[in-house]
Amino acid sequence: MRLKDKVAIVTGSSGGLGRVIALILAKEGAKVVINDINEDALKATALEIEKLGQPVLVCPADVTNKAQIEGMVQSAVNKFGSVDILVNNAGGALHTPAPLAEVQEEHWNKVIDVNLKGAFFCCQAVIAQMRRQKTGGKIVNISAMAGRTYATLAGAQYTSAKAGIGGLTRHLAREFGPDGINVNAVAPTVMLTGERVKGLWQAKTEEERNRTLQSIPLRRLAEPEEVARVVLFLASEDASYVTGVTLDVNGGRFMC
Repeated sequence: MRLKDKVAIVTGSSGGLGRVIALILAKEGAKVVINDINEDALKATALEIEKLGQPVLVCPADVTNKAQIEGMVQSAVNKFGSVDILVNNAGGALHTPAPLAEVQEEHWNKVIDVNLKGAFFCCQAVIAQMRRQKTGGKIVNISAMAGRTYATLAGAQYTSAKAGIGGLTRHLAREFGPDGINVNAVAPTVMLTGERVKGLWQAKTEEERNRTLQSIPLRRLAEPEEVARVVLFLASEDASYVTGVTLDVNGGRFMC
């Protein structure tokens, strides 16, 4: 087990990619703190982790609320004694419009706040704890191919937020490398993990879907497990000398 007895916080883990990440970390021996704003939805993820025989802590909290995030980190320490891994997964386009003319100030604020400010608050709280522990740690931020190029199913607010994740990742990796804290990001392409994305994909014509698949050298969309395994790599000692990078998991759709 690559993460035996490590304590991992995974935000946005009630479903979709976050749930899959939480499960794969638990399978590798981590004690997982699962987070979302919807406590009822988190319970289903908790049950799956418990079936694996692993400890789990349910921490409903709003990642845009600094006090709640600090409370979540303290709860993790109170129960498990430390925080060794943070996966900033909470985010998405959050049902905001894509066309620029339709994007209102509240849409911009919501997407930037949850995706970027939320990741910042979580990093701030967890890094403070990791430095107190003096044992280093791993942070994995979930970006997106949009942050590397542009969004195809979301608006400028999403592209901007995910591009910001890349900058945050590089800055924190530079600042806290001397503390033994590795900070990296993963940039997936489209995965059919949420109802919104599934609906947008199904709304496309067969010709549009084929055109999208033709733009991907591997000729298919990603499975959540394929992205989660890359997160696992970055959260483990296998990536002990990797920091400040964004790993693209997009089937070759974007290369640099």
